[in-house]
Amino acid sequence: MGKIYPVSTKYTVIADILVEGEVNKNDIVGAIFGQTEGLLGNDLELRELQKSGRIGRIDVNIEIKNGKSKGQIIVPSSLAKTETAVIAAALETIDKIGPCNAQVTVKEMNDVRMDKRTQITERAQNLLKKLNLDSSDSQEIMDKVQENFRTSKIIEYGKDKLAASEDIEENEEAIIVEGRADVVNLVKYNIKGVISINGVNVPDSIKPILESKTTTLFIDGDRGGEMIAKKILSKGELDYIAVAPDGKEVEELAGKEIFKCLRNRMKTKEYLSTLKSSEKNNQRNEKSFSNQKTEPSKYKNMINDLFGTRGAYLLGDKNEVLAKIPLTELSNALSEAKKISTVILDGPITEEIVKLCEKKKIENIVSRTVKASSDKINIIKA
Repeated sequence: MGKIYPVSTKYTVIADILVEGEVNKNDIVGAIFGQTEGLLGNDLELRELQKSGRIGRIDVNIEIKNGKSKGQIIVPSSLAKTETAVIAAALETIDKIGPCNAQVTVKEMNDVRMDKRTQITERAQNLLKKLNLDSSDSQEIMDKVQENFRTSKIIEYGKDKLAASEDIEENEEAIIVEGRADVVNLVKYNIKGVISINGVNVPDSIKPILESKTTTLFIDGDRGGEMIAKKILSKGELDYIAVAPDGKEVEELAGKEIFKCLRNRMKTKEYLSTLKSSEKNNQRNEKSFSNQKTEPSKYKNMINDLFGTRGAYLLGDKNEVLAKIPLTELSNALSEAKKISTVILDGPITEEIVKLCEKKKIENIVSRTVKASSDKINIIKA
């Protein structure tokens, strides 16, 4: 095995394991690598991720009792939250350890950085008590500590333990976001009544919020945000919908951007009407491409693989994958690469991207969302 680089952990996946037989730690680790090999594609191959330091050393605590083995699997990850969640879900596909039947259940996925922030805040407060500072200096430091302290005041709401600001019950209005990191970012800017749905699968715990409060759904500026809006509407009524700038996530917005998005929120009916109009425009754009020759289904697996990653595939003449890159590096990658035939995006096809691809004489651009046209490139909505 090649050198394993140390991982700078962002998330920790914790899973329970029950085996109908007596096994040891090495048996379980071997099964994890063996049974997930080839399951998620080359980019999420556990052995390669561990070599590059994006997945840390997998730790297993096991106890044998009455002929059965029971314990816990701990996987540290420096991947993005979406990729980490996919790895966590893959663990649950393990059903054998050697000849013994096994069951793996993911218990939780923790944001390690939140624990560190809480530790820093508490330590800073203790240090301040011991210091004899000038009042102006003390106030400046306390302001910084208070900002960090607000980000640690996150509670778990309802049976689904949804991440929420501590004032969610008492506040008359609620801002609904996708994940814990979104809640943390909004609370950092002193926004009240924030609650997450902890992912794209909308839990029933959100129903009381929809029924009792004036609600604003604050979604990412991508296709995933549109999907979440539709899923929440199946659980109850929403009053308003706010959307992050195109291609941005709520968790990465600065304060000014957050307040601007919330000021520009739309009534739900207006949002749905705008969305329907946009979909019709995309369909008209598709029909206008007289030079379209390639079937979108050919790229379905790659589109699905990219979903939520904000990345892009660069393909050669025979549809072989030349590279997988973040969208932010697309311009540089196109400038440096040679013989690119197709670009597949997890994001909208914009005029800027079309112009870049035209300069490089790209044949095809593929995406779920089309916002531009071209008479030189085959644009495909997959």
